[in-house]
Amino acid sequence: MANSSSKSLRILYAAGPGNVIGTYKYWVNGQDDPSQVCVTYSGQFYDMCRTLNAEAYIISSFRQKEFLRDGQFTIEHRPVKFKNASGILYHLNQLWYGIGLIFSALMWKANVAVVNEGTTHWFILSILPYLGVKVIPSLHCTLWRKYIPLTSTEKLISRLNRHFFARGCTAILAASTDISKQVQECAGSQSRPIFEFLPLYRRSVFDGIASPNEQHLPFIVLFIGRIEPCKGVFDLLKIAQRFLSEGRQDIKFEICGKGSALEALRFAAKQSKVDSFFVCQGYCHQPKMREMLGRAHVVIVPTTTAFIEGFCQVVAEGILAARPVVTSSVIPALSYVSNAVVEVQPDDVEGYGDALLKLCSDRKFYEQKRQACLQVQEQFYDISKSWGTALKSVLKTVI
Repeated sequence: MANSSSKSLRILYAAGPGNVIGTYKYWVNGQDDPSQVCVTYSGQFYDMCRTLNAEAYIISSFRQKEFLRDGQFTIEHRPVKFKNASGILYHLNQLWYGIGLIFSALMWKANVAVVNEGTTHWFILSILPYLGVKVIPSLHCTLWRKYIPLTSTEKLISRLNRHFFARGCTAILAASTDISKQVQECAGSQSRPIFEFLPLYRRSVFDGIASPNEQHLPFIVLFIGRIEPCKGVFDLLKIAQRFLSEGRQDIKFEICGKGSALEALRFAAKQSKVDSFFVCQGYCHQPKMREMLGRAHVVIVPTTTAFIEGFCQVVAEGILAARPVVTSSVIPALSYVSNAVVEVQPDDVEGYGDALLKLCSDRKFYEQKRQACLQVQEQFYDISKSWGTALKSVLKTVI
């Protein structure tokens, strides 16, 4: 590999569950994927490959099987069988998918494999360097839940992953300092080099979003994310019920996203008689999301300690729209934007409600947080801090 040139660089990229073919069709026409607010990681990957003149085989676990070959890019949607499996079947699924990636890397003669977390267990990939393929893991979530002790199975997997993070990969891409700390702990403080990155956004997406109208009621609280219990959506429902009992129907909740609990949440809101000011919008593409951010006064991220988080891009999106964010230290993004955030103790439902009431009633406090948003925005527009730049830096060390 030491004598290779950029023209011989062949990268297998295991991209996770995204619609990478859909993104490619926009990218090849010079456009960002409008289904996402941020610049997609696959879009950044295509840019990087074009810059380095690298050939790439991109494999996604997107639900619809599809295959596309175009010039230097081979792109495949390879769905995961038994996607919602748990227990031993989940781990067998991870093993089988990882073996498939190893086989693809060897058959395609890749010399580098960039693998997103969640694709397979990391220790499975430890064989690749012995077969001439350098591995670069890309971690977008922490290795384990921050505030919950590891289960016996998680401890075993962590021990099995130790060699991979210490000696079995070329370098590690990490979406936050929380992830970096866990990697170091897993590797016994002797991990391979870690390159941290931030989500990347276009200014044009947020240009024109007006400052919130402080005199306009209701006071709108925006949630963006998957509709699952671990994301705190039912905690928000409890807050709405509290506000109803206190006669605070001047505060409205807009819930954007889809997930397995969406219909249950809608039904529960109706049963609780809060559905007039607790509205589930479903999934919102970029134009709709701009509209929702423009209407909102604050963004809330009440993710519970049961969820494994890595950064949480919704925090950055609230900040870029100059909307104060209410969240807890479960969210690694907090340390990057703390002055613009109202921090609540993890899983403290009453604390989240109190924070919203303070932002709604204390205009001076609200404006302080909104101004703080403006002071921390630039890092998310800085391409030098992006995933694509971090990956390019790593690849230049192996070219």
